[in-house]
Amino acid sequence: MKAKEDTVLTDRIEKLLALLLILNMKGATQADKALQLSVAGFTNVEIGNLLQTNPAVIAQHIYAERKKKKKVK
Repeated sequence: MKAKEDTVLTDRIEKLLALLLILNMKGATQADKALQLSVAGFTNVEIGNLLQTNPAVIAQHIYAERKKKKKVK
């Protein structure tokens, strides 16, 4: 049971940290928020749930940002 409780607590902490990240990015675009959450290790599905959109939109934001960075190099 201890391992299960630890997993639940870890999940809760991750969600709270994601919420803090989103709140600190007030005024940022959805694409910027998605990219930062992706860098933090969240999946497209998790990011979509946090930003109230679907994973395909998140994937497109991340793809577009990576494509922009490749052009700059």
